[in-house]
Amino acid sequence: MDIKPLSKGACHCGNVQFELSLPNGLEDLRRCDCSMCSRRGAIVASVPLKGLKITKGEHSLSLYQFNTMTAKHYFCSNCGIYTHHQRRSNPKQFAFNVACLEGVEPYKLGPVPVLDGTSHPADKDGYDPDDNIDYSISGHG
Repeated sequence: MDIKPLSKGACHCGNVQFELSLPNGLEDLRRCDCSMCSRRGAIVASVPLKGLKITKGEHSLSLYQFNTMTAKHYFCSNCGIYTHHQRRSNPKQFAFNVACLEGVEPYKLGPVPVLDGTSHPADKDGYDPDDNIDYSISGHG
């Protein structure tokens, strides 16, 4: 797969389109087992907030929040595809649905680690989103 430094993505119907700054390609690929992610099953990667720009259809994005109301999950109000979210574990980043990127075939990415979202790092005493916390589940991948 050829991941361009400036990559384009879209929901299924094309109402929502975005650009991602990916100078190092796809980094920090993962799945999560929290109640939300386990239902949507998306593989995600992250970028700084300034690394994702909605280029079309911002009005078509719907927002969903739950539990602590920290994470902001966005999806297309027309086709329902999850495009990205502002992370709870690091609110300075967006995670994005890798399958929405042009030219990406998620089934060809190989093993992808599953993070322990049910024991969210932000729920732990002394949590600092600027620390690099590894909350992977051993045995998954």
